[in-house]
Amino acid sequence: MAPKSICVLTPHPSYHENWTADRDQLDALIAGVVEYRTWTDAGDLSGFDLILPLIAWGYPRDVPCWYAALDAWEGQGLPIANSVATLRWNTDKDYLLELEASGVAIVPTIESHCLIADELEAARAHFGVDELVIKPSISAGADGTYRLRPGQPIPFDVLEREMLIQPMMPAIAAEGEYSLFLFGGRFSHAILKRPAAGDFRVQAQFGGREVSVDPPQSALALAVAALAYVPAPTLYARVDVVRDAGGDFRLMELELIEPSLFLGFAPDAGAMFAEAVAALL
Repeated sequence: MAPKSICVLTPHPSYHENWTADRDQLDALIAGVVEYRTWTDAGDLSGFDLILPLIAWGYPRDVPCWYAALDAWEGQGLPIANSVATLRWNTDKDYLLELEASGVAIVPTIESHCLIADELEAARAHFGVDELVIKPSISAGADGTYRLRPGQPIPFDVLEREMLIQPMMPAIAAEGEYSLFLFGGRFSHAILKRPAAGDFRVQAQFGGREVSVDPPQSALALAVAALAYVPAPTLYARVDVVRDAGGDFRLMELELIEPSLFLGFAPDAGAMFAEAVAALL
């Protein structure tokens, strides 16, 4: 039997981050012939047995191109994991409001279609807090994400944009943000991400750091409950959660498109991920 062929979609041209480590890791784990193509110019993908958008960074920088690509891939019936329906659903973070309506505990969120100062004051009154976090509804890597105290103006780059407004969660600084990883619906590993002193962003480019952790059962239960509402079963998922003031976990985000999987923290070094890929093939 000929080896299976797999295409991994890679970053938007505006991204210059080094993704060589991701490629080397996938090459070592995946049993098959792996080819890498930029998602913005992937060409004919019909000959592949499986397509993984795992390194398709930068789609928030060209959203119309991203949605057009999703439409084209869906129309061709390509074997993409996670499914195109899942990718489309997960692109805009307003899925959080859908999950909340289904009973999933999320970080309290208000959606603004054209963010202005009056909405911030209304949000502070609604949440009963002084500090807010605002983020674009389509974003990644904390791009366009700001922490605003009373009296601080809306940064110009996000003024009158479609944004999400959330209360600042004190547990981010006090404890950190948990990320749980599930492959083929099975829990693999978890990390605790902490921001640098004085910051609230946990990404490495802002000084954040990660440690391996055994997640509380309530965090894992929330992750599983949230994934139950995704349009289709997921090959891979990263679920970000944080504690609220009462100590209960709330969903921050589901990362189902191109999450960093932190396989170096997995006890099996990524074997479960490889098994999930093999099962699809």
